Amino acid sequence: MKRFFSSKVRTVLVIAVVLAAALTVIGNLTGSTPLDGVVKGLLTPISTAASHLKNGAAQLYSYLFRYEALAAENADLKEQLAQISNDARKLDAMTRENARLRAALELQQDHEDYKLVDAYIIDRDSRDWASTFTINRGSASGLAEGMCVVTENGEVVGLITSVGSNYAVVTTVLDSSLEVSATIASTGYNGMVRGGYTVGLDGYLRMDYLPTSAVIRNQDQVVTSGSTVYPRDLVLGRIIDAGYDDTGVAKYAVLEPAVNVSSIEQVFVITEYDAG
Repeated sequence: MKRFFSSKVRTVLVIAVVLAAALTVIGNLTGSTPLDGVVKGLLTPISTAASHLKNGAAQLYSYLFRYEALAAENADLKEQLAQISNDARKLDAMTRENARLRAALELQQDHEDYKLVDAYIIDRDSRDWASTFTINRGSASGLAEGMCVVTENGEVVGLITSVGSNYAVVTTVLDSSLEVSATIASTGYNGMVRGGYTVGLDGYLRMDYLPTSAVIRNQDQVVTSGSTVYPRDLVLGRIIDAGYDDTGVAKYAVLEPAVNVSSIEQVFVITEYDAG
């Protein structure tokens, strides 16, 4: 009869029986079986991984919660900053306006015959040889064509050339269509000031018809001569250059305007004054 088990199989069975007996004895002595240790050994990595996952989930939740809190705080800070910036702009605008109104009050105190109406620029139109803007006052505020427009410091801005009930168009001193009778304050020489038609001198004024004998110095102030349109001694600008006109008989002077027309916000219209 064949042998039922090979020698190798018998050896493995013997070892298994011995190990089982040993495990049983150890279990009786310690109150736990080595199998428990094996199970624990197998479960420990899983338990550790689960613990890491739990901690990671807690950290992720904390991060997401913190992120949302920071995002909300950031949005709130941006809103506050925008409000502060807006308030600062309003404060700056009010400060500038107050300064202009104080200066205008001084101008009116120096010229008691002046009646002034303040206005804000609401639109601009600047083209070759032309320079105009629109203000937010019109006939309803007592404005009419031909009234002089100045800054709070008595600097000539231009002339009202068109009026509606609640708006008016101002043609500025830089416009080629506008001519102003003027005087060099320090010497009394008279001429006509005009803007916008001299090539290469955009943004400047030119004073023509000055006598050949006129002594013209840089930085001399040029003011209005006085007329039924422009009160006397309003500032037009300062001389920065001079020369002879095309005829070679008369002199001319180049003026830097007293006012930067492109940057002003508020103007004052002289609705009445004593022309005598």
